[in-house]
Amino acid sequence: MPNPRLASRYAKSLIDLAVEKGQLDAVYADMQLLQAINKSSREFVSLLRSPIIKADKKNAIISAVTDGKVSPLTAAFNKLLVNKGRESDLPEIIEAVIEQYNAIKGIHKVTLTTAIPVSDDVKNTVIAKIKEATSIASVDLHAVVDERLIGGFKLEFDNQLVDASVLYDLNAIKKQFNSNDFVHNIR
Repeated sequence: MPNPRLASRYAKSLIDLAVEKGQLDAVYADMQLLQAINKSSREFVSLLRSPIIKADKKNAIISAVTDGKVSPLTAAFNKLLVNKGRESDLPEIIEAVIEQYNAIKGIHKVTLTTAIPVSDDVKNTVIAKIKEATSIASVDLHAVVDERLIGGFKLEFDNQLVDASVLYDLNAIKKQFNSNDFVHNIR
């Protein structure tokens, strides 16, 4: 069961320690690696959440997967989580660490959803337009393909949504037809 408050607290502790030791960027890179492992291997996440597998086995497996790929600080943090019985919360903690890192560095996560894959030139143009239209200095753009949009795009950032898709327009037209706004004027 996700526990955002717990994840946020553990993430803050790791971020504070990383800042104190001057290893913030290394820990961030480690979290990106762990996030990629979590997304690519459902079995790894199942292992973390399994109540049947003993802590020493989990420690050994996590160490085998991350050995030589993460900093000693992150490796020690992972062992601490297993020793405290909080390894099941690792995916949420990783997300919280990345969010807090982005907040510290002033990086804004932007999601661009289009019907077809877009080129790097289009991505760079979107980033430039966002920087020009807002006071955002640093943008982390994630491009997503959703064929249901038919055309156009959706842009999400800072809890705002710009929906300029054909699907949105078609749904608006459908809503107008369903409400029959002009039927009473015909009679």
